[in-house]
Amino acid sequence: MYEYIEGKLIEKNPAFVVIDCHGIGYLINISLNSYSKIKDRADTRLFTHFAIKNEATTPVGFVLFGFAEVQERYLFRQLISVSGIGNSTAMLMLSSLTPDKIYRAIIENNTAILQSVKGIGAKSAQRIIIDLKDKLEKEKLPHEILIGKYNTNKMEALSGLIVLGFNKVAAEKALNRIIENQDRELAVEILIKEALKIL
Repeated sequence: MYEYIEGKLIEKNPAFVVIDCHGIGYLINISLNSYSKIKDRADTRLFTHFAIKNEATTPVGFVLFGFAEVQERYLFRQLISVSGIGNSTAMLMLSSLTPDKIYRAIIENNTAILQSVKGIGAKSAQRIIIDLKDKLEKEKLPHEILIGKYNTNKMEALSGLIVLGFNKVAAEKALNRIIENQDRELAVEILIKEALKIL
């Protein structure tokens, strides 16, 4: 229904934000992952997912979920397509783990990572992997998309390592290993230096 909502952040906390868009205040549920990306902004754009909520206390309600990056919304939609994984559980997963870690856990059959999220047991973790692994692989969702903020520096660092004579596959694995443990963008020279310690 809504692709994104952009406007002034009137209220923000780790669970939801209120965005003023042309005089209308939209209350949008967010993950901790998205909050960490927008907490210092005065204005923002959130990619949205519109849902209908049925509860005993409110017969029918409309809920908006917002994501700082379109890749996180993509993963959210994949997670809620799994039987037994609702909106709240998917948001909890995205608040507990980065989208990249969830993606890797699914692709690599790592149930332990998924089970580290409160409320995700062994059966749920296995169901997520069974339902989504082939789908994510077939759609060829690139790892680089999920860590898109590092793309430019990563590619420059990779080029530099190749020029230095390192194998492309080995160099890329080293860079991925460095990037996945970071919560901030690393400069090209730092990426190369760290990769040289591994290679």
